[in-house]
Amino acid sequence: MQGGIIACILILSFVSPCLCLNRWNFVLEANESTYHNVMNYGAKGDGESDDSNELLSAWKNACGAEGKQSVVIPKAKVFMVKNLQLNGPCKASSIHIQLLGKIVAPSMDQWGSDKTHLIAISKVNSLTIDGGGQIEGNGQTWWEKCNKKCSRPRLVQFHACNDLSVSSLHISNSPGAHISINSCENAKFFDMNINAPGDSPNTDAYDISSSKNVVFEDSTLAIEVHVKDCTFIGTKYGARIKTVEGGSGYVRKISYENIKLENAHNPIIINQHYGTEKSNNGVTSLEISDVTFKGFKGTSADEKAITLNCSSNGCFNIKLDQINIVSSNPQKKAQASCSNAHGIVGQVIPDVPCMLE
Repeated sequence: MQGGIIACILILSFVSPCLCLNRWNFVLEANESTYHNVMNYGAKGDGESDDSNELLSAWKNACGAEGKQSVVIPKAKVFMVKNLQLNGPCKASSIHIQLLGKIVAPSMDQWGSDKTHLIAISKVNSLTIDGGGQIEGNGQTWWEKCNKKCSRPRLVQFHACNDLSVSSLHISNSPGAHISINSCENAKFFDMNINAPGDSPNTDAYDISSSKNVVFEDSTLAIEVHVKDCTFIGTKYGARIKTVEGGSGYVRKISYENIKLENAHNPIIINQHYGTEKSNNGVTSLEISDVTFKGFKGTSADEKAITLNCSSNGCFNIKLDQINIVSSNPQKKAQASCSNAHGIVGQVIPDVPCMLE
């Protein structure tokens, strides 16, 4: 391709140097992005000043321009933001957010009136976010004061974003869930590092709803959801599916494969009575089917190695195979329990006699 461009330039320069220059500029313009560095919009990047408006201005210019656009959040800078709304639709054919530096949330008492999210991205297609940067949620200022008494914000929310790619980011200590994905299609998350203390309340890595073809790699989830090559060390839950009682819809075609466990609580669990102190077995729930747990090896923190607690309408085509889970406590032998679970059991330790056909 490069040789073809050079040959074209030589021929055109013989006829008209001016025409050659225009042709070369056209090639550059067709393939390069226009860059919007947030520092050029007045951002301070000192970690204390509120840079929300400056980042929003950079976004609006990128979104409102045609062609390929890039928003640059530079390295060695810390940008404090509040309730940042990055909305589409955009005129740009694609937008690339290069998060090279660090974005931080304010403390709880400085958050402001809208406490639903730190960054909300809505109705933006062909968006790429990467760069190796960080988003710090300052969740420790929320967890003790606002454990169960109030709702806690998410860090990043994606709504109605199609053809989305998010990679190589470090996201930590969200007050609530770290990433929310709603009504998105063809989204990919990979090489992500999401971290919060084990005792932080309900700091889910990803909450997904009403979305299709969402893929997670390097803690790989995908909808259809595929979790592969993960290690759970001292976690409260391992491979977990939870739903509340009632509701409609389905959860299906989910697989967990090649999972290592080190003193993990609840290594394998399906719970369709989440949030209910006493299970109401007469209440139906959304349908769970075609779920595979394969290649689990390691230790459970207690005797609850496998729990399949399905609603009265049952879970179907649950497959367990190549599983070897033992208790890290010699006095508590690993066990399995089931309720209304239908499926197939292969080579599994501990035994699962409660699985129905």
